[in-house]
Amino acid sequence: MLELGLKFTLAYFLGGLMGALVLGQLKGGIDIRTMGSGNAGGTNALRTQGSLFAAGVMLVDIGKGILAVAVIPGLALPLAMGDPELDRDLLRHAVALGAILGHVFPVWYGFRGGKGGATAAGLLCYLAPALAGPIIGLWIAIVFFTGYVGVATMSATIAAAVWLGIFGLPERIALFVFACLVALLTLYTHRGNIQRMWQGNESRFGRFFGLGSR
Repeated sequence: MLELGLKFTLAYFLGGLMGALVLGQLKGGIDIRTMGSGNAGGTNALRTQGSLFAAGVMLVDIGKGILAVAVIPGLALPLAMGDPELDRDLLRHAVALGAILGHVFPVWYGFRGGKGGATAAGLLCYLAPALAGPIIGLWIAIVFFTGYVGVATMSATIAAAVWLGIFGLPERIALFVFACLVALLTLYTHRGNIQRMWQGNESRFGRFFGLGSR
């Protein structure tokens, strides 16, 4: 269990390197948590800093999760030299979860991070490539027809968990549990969006580009 704990923690620290805040420092000390919605994620980056900055944020936030899963499980750490009793599939998905939690609750930034959507989406697509096309397509379709990025993100993660529950069990139980935890975490991090939609004052994506309130 030492290997699991160390590698989960390492993934958490890597996940805590927020794309918006790292790029904001490079751009002259900008902290987008003081702007717009106050969230350190791609949507708020787009609202406050423009498409190029937001693209960079998305690239970092997606990339760090994939990097964590691709590299950390196989690392030969001095105090954790490949526990033969540790299920490698469990380790891989624990590392993925650690990276997302690091993004949402980054120790480097006072535990004020993003909502985890980009990191979670990148990891789900990496761990289950067959899901990539349908899930991305669903996300795009919901944003296009409703204008709500939060609804699209929540719906995509829930859809991934449902799909794995129907078609992935029992062979991919670790991935299914991971997808369910991601869906629950996404609902939690988007609780403010849910409240604003209920009140009728949630921002829509089209407004960022002058497309009205579609």
